[in-house]
Amino acid sequence: MQKTIIHIRFNLILMAVETIILILAIIAVIAVYIFLKAAKYLIVNSIVGLILLALGNIIFNLGISYSATVVLICALAGIPGAILIMLLHVFGIAF
Repeated sequence: MQKTIIHIRFNLILMAVETIILILAIIAVIAVYIFLKAAKYLIVNSIVGLILLALGNIIFNLGISYSATVVLICALAGIPGAILIMLLHVFGIAF
């Protein structure tokens, strides 16, 4: 009788732990999905900004180097960021 009660309690505790792990796994999958969805937008935005910056460099012979700062601005701001970088370079303020 005593062993049966201990086994039942152990099984309940084990089931509770498994349920908690399952819930945490579901939350982790949702978080990874949201992160990858945001990363996809950031990658596309970065590529479009860098293409515009490269076209500006080729067409207008600007000579802007592709530093980490330039890539970060293009990644976060996209087309407006590339235009801002080109304007700041043309006016001699930065880059």
